[in-house]
Amino acid sequence: MDLEGGKRKLFTILGKISLKKMKKDQLLILALAGILLLVIALPTEKKGTEKKKTETGLGLSDGSAKASQDEYLCSLESRLEAALSQMEGVGDVTVMITLKSSAEKVVEKDMEVTDETVTESDSQGGTRSSKNGGRKEATVYGDGGSAGEPYVSKELSPRIEGVVVIAEGGSDSVVKQNITEAVQALFGIDTHKIRVMKKS
Repeated sequence: MDLEGGKRKLFTILGKISLKKMKKDQLLILALAGILLLVIALPTEKKGTEKKKTETGLGLSDGSAKASQDEYLCSLESRLEAALSQMEGVGDVTVMITLKSSAEKVVEKDMEVTDETVTESDSQGGTRSSKNGGRKEATVYGDGGSAGEPYVSKELSPRIEGVVVIAEGGSDSVVKQNITEAVQALFGIDTHKIRVMKKS
């Protein structure tokens, strides 16, 4: 039931009942019923936006992390297609990029290192020394406590494994060279991981 329909129904009921004949208890019940109708009819969009906020935070599930990675990949491909299509001789272009690894979040850690050297001498004049060392790591949390989200010091982008470019001008050796150099400059990958082919 929508909000307008609830209001109309409430006013229709009120019009039929004579307020003079009603007792105080009946008026109170009627008022509470009207408030209840308004609460039920209110939209519940806030829950949906809160859910979206938690999905984009650090607590991503595997499915949403995969979707985020696919969006990143599609964005890279479309930006590269737009850039390459502006180059002379390339023409219509399609790009496919494969990733070597997924995005990685580097969590800040407190590190405690202890080094201890003990030197002992015996009654015959000999000395012996021994070294003990230890290292402890503890995750740093954003709110300072041990509960909550860990403090992320940096986020590493996914590494690119290879790029395939299919272009109308892909048979021209100069165009191939220009595309290869452009992709290499953008992504820093070796030339043997870049393939340029002619579009049919």
